[in-house]
This record gives sequence, structure tokens and C-alpha cells, in this order.
Amino acid sequence: MDYFQALVLAAIQGLTEFLPVSSSAHLILVPTFLGWDDQGLAFDVAVHVGTLLAVLIYFKRDLLKIVGSWFGGWSVLRWDQQGLLGWWIIVATIPVGLVGLSAGDWIELNLRSALVIACTTFAFGLALAWADRRASSNNGTLDTLNYKQALVVGAAQALALIPGTSRSGITMTAMLALGYSRTAAARFSFLLSIPAIMLPGLLKGVELSQKATPVAWDVLMIGIVVSAVVALLCIRVFMRFVERVGMMPFVYYRIGLALVILVFAWNTIG
Repeated sequence: MDYFQALVLAAIQGLTEFLPVSSSAHLILVPTFLGWDDQGLAFDVAVHVGTLLAVLIYFKRDLLKIVGSWFGGWSVLRWDQQGLLGWWIIVATIPVGLVGLSAGDWIELNLRSALVIACTTFAFGLALAWADRRASSNNGTLDTLNYKQALVVGAAQALALIPGTSRSGITMTAMLALGYSRTAAARFSFLLSIPAIMLPGLLKGVELSQKATPVAWDVLMIGIVVSAVVALLCIRVFMRFVERVGMMPFVYYRIGLALVILVFAWNTIG
């Protein structure tokens, strides 16, 4: 992989990880469309480290409160709203962890086709549109979140293991369907991304450490830095404008992308 490819793919990862458009689909499709070789496991780990750094930086104050309240609650076995939010993040992470461990390899081998990505991009785009239409009257805040709702969002997040679904898209869809505001939906989705990115990243890191292959550290640093900067800017813009803009621009993009993928797949088969 040359520097230009690393720059492009890192920017794509940073831009799409937190938007409801599926980063995994884009990282599969862009090299395919451009005829590039697979970027490899090491680069995948690097760009995910970058996006993880971005969300940690953006939500650093929230995370300090959540982590402090969660640990502090153990002394009296009672948690305030921030401590409970920590619990709900843990609860919502359980389904994707279980599905990832039990079926992750099968999904990786069997559901990375262009047809699957086109179908999930289109179908879950329509689901997002349906949920967003309800959002204009939603006023739910994260203070009212409970463990049952956290499990629903977690079950939805597990679907994001299928390429094209979009982890942020499906979790925001679930939150909007449960009556939460767009801002609350985006905030919880981004907080959920921390363990959702960190845990698979650790597993991939262990897998990478067991492979005796040369590492292009300069390319990996480009991946980390570029994906982190782009992701941080993306989160800032999205959180600032999500309530005013809504999700429909992303719905239109998903529908258009699905059609492009289908045309590409049809021409490839033909």
C-alpha cells in the first residue's frame, strides 16, 4: 500500500465510522472499485485505533464522569445517572460481543459480498428514514434510559457485524424508535462505539502480533493520524447539526450507494 491509498482509506474510515453509512462497507468497496489490493489486518487495526482516539478525545469529560460514577457506585451499590449510563453501555455491548465471538468468522467469510452490502445499505437506510420521521416529536434524554432499552439497542448493534448495516446507523435507528431525541441517540451511539471498536481491535491486535509479517510503520501512522483527525472533525460537525439536519441526507446517500453497488455487481457478473 502506498501513501496515497493509506491517506484515502484512513480518511474514509474516519468519515464513515460515526456517520450512519457503514465504514466496513466503504473499506470493502473502495479498494474493490479502484482495483487496489486488500489493505491488510495491520492497517485495519491502525485506522480503528485512530477513530477510537477521536471518540475518546471528544467525550473525555463525559467519560471521566461516567467511569468515576460507575466505580464510585460500588461503595454503596447505588449509582447516579452517570453511573447507570456506564452500566447501560456495558449491557448494550454484550449482544455484539456474543454474536461476534460465536459468528464473527462466519460473517467475515460469507457476508462480505457486494450483494449483501447493497441489500443491507438499502434496507437499513429505509429503517433509519422511518425512525427519523418519528424523531421530530422525540424528546427522550439519556437520563431515562433503562436496561431493557439498552438491550434493544445492543441487539440492534449486533446486526452491524453484517457489512453495510452501519453500527452508528442501526444504534441511532433503535434509539430514535425508542423515543429518544436525535442528539441523545447520537451521543449514546458514539459512547457505545468505544467498547465496540476497542474489543475487536484488541482481538485483531493479538492476531496481528502472532503473525511474523513485516510492518510498514509509516503507513500505519498515516492511518492512525488521518483517521483520528477526520473522525474528530466528523463527530464535532455531526453532533452540532444532527438535531437541525436530521438523518435524511444519509438515507438518500445510502439508497444511492446501494444502487451504485448493484450496478457495479451486475456489470462485474455480466
